[in-house]
Amino acid sequence: MNTILIKAATLVNEGKIYVADVFIKDGLIEEISPEINRSADQEINAEGLHLLPGMIDDQVHFREPGLTHKADIFTESMAAVAGGITSFMEMPNTVPNTLTQELLADKYKIASELSLANYSFFMGASNDNIEEVLKTDPAKVCGIKVFMGSSTGNMLVDNEQVLDNIFREAPILVATHCEDELTIRTNMAAFKEKYGENITIDMHPLIRNAEACYLSSSLAVSLAKKHNTRLHILHISTAKEIALFDAVTPLAAKRITAEACVHHLWFSDQDYAEKGNLIKWNPAVKTAADRDAILKGVLDGHIDVIATDHAPHTSEEKAQSYLKAPAGGPLVQHALSALLEMYHQGKISLEQIVEKTAHNVATCFQIDRRGYIREGYWADLVLVALNDPVKVTKANILYKCGWSPFEGQTFKADITHTFISGNLAYHKGKFMTNKTGQRLAFNR
Repeated sequence: MNTILIKAATLVNEGKIYVADVFIKDGLIEEISPEINRSADQEINAEGLHLLPGMIDDQVHFREPGLTHKADIFTESMAAVAGGITSFMEMPNTVPNTLTQELLADKYKIASELSLANYSFFMGASNDNIEEVLKTDPAKVCGIKVFMGSSTGNMLVDNEQVLDNIFREAPILVATHCEDELTIRTNMAAFKEKYGENITIDMHPLIRNAEACYLSSSLAVSLAKKHNTRLHILHISTAKEIALFDAVTPLAAKRITAEACVHHLWFSDQDYAEKGNLIKWNPAVKTAADRDAILKGVLDGHIDVIATDHAPHTSEEKAQSYLKAPAGGPLVQHALSALLEMYHQGKISLEQIVEKTAHNVATCFQIDRRGYIREGYWADLVLVALNDPVKVTKANILYKCGWSPFEGQTFKADITHTFISGNLAYHKGKFMTNKTGQRLAFNR
């Protein structure tokens, strides 16, 4: 369909909440008005529903190529669309690691054929691929990913001169995973000496502790200040790190920005007893005080965006002992639902959710015509019923891995419609798979 008219929706956009009609033509928002009387190929009565700009998730691991027993671009983009995520940026620690422009192009080709959501892919950095990194096109690629601490994959950049070179020469935004590897290895050795192979999940935030995060994040910030690098630090997990960031400078002028993830805003170390390895992430979920400080940092502007770090593993992999179980979990289907639950709990406003999941991501990454409900922008939109409860069960989990850390949770809000570049891709459990998403473009 070339035209869609959304009637009487309650828009949440740019700090305001108001009722309006929205007319979409050829994928773009053509008109926003209190009342639009135009014929359309499809008319949607959105009375009583809230219309949000779709969430732009700046950190996902969709596992393709090479790890598709865990997830793939089709299944995870489907789960993302059902969860109100209209665009994603995917990480380079697939197999093989995305360390050449040719391998990066391969991922874009897969997404162009299979992704239901809009997409971009990070170029990966290693200790020996600076020449490939420097070929990255700022207008067509979201950024460069640097693991300043090992996570999944083998992409640890631990050569100080290489790090300095990357920060000095990077043509676009550098996104970092910050955990100090020496601190983690030292802590792990001490725990193994004391407990042998019987280390348990509750020790995870003590091994990958706040000091490891702060040492690495502060190094990244110092390098960025030295070279005026456009730095974006991913998944802040500690209260201590928040002071590294500026809450005063307008976002568009910031050279250093930060991201919080849904799991660090929702869970604390008190949840390990019930959830076990299902909430084993790197960086680790830490104390309730850390969780509360991260939320405060989101609300006061020290932390600029909220993302998922969606990183699925199979149930069998997660069922292993702590030392063998991989870190990461699936989140894209339930991230917006969890944030809307936090709204119902009085922790964050609808305007702030939209700001941190859509507006600010578009601004941080300089995304072309997305992230806002504006005339002339792509119609990446989500309709939600704020008071239509949905329980997360095995039967309605869409991730290829088949599980969620939120299983058993009842969320008060339901995501009813998701529009991807003007295409109604999802409606109340049904998907329209006739169109794929678009490659994100950047105004750089």
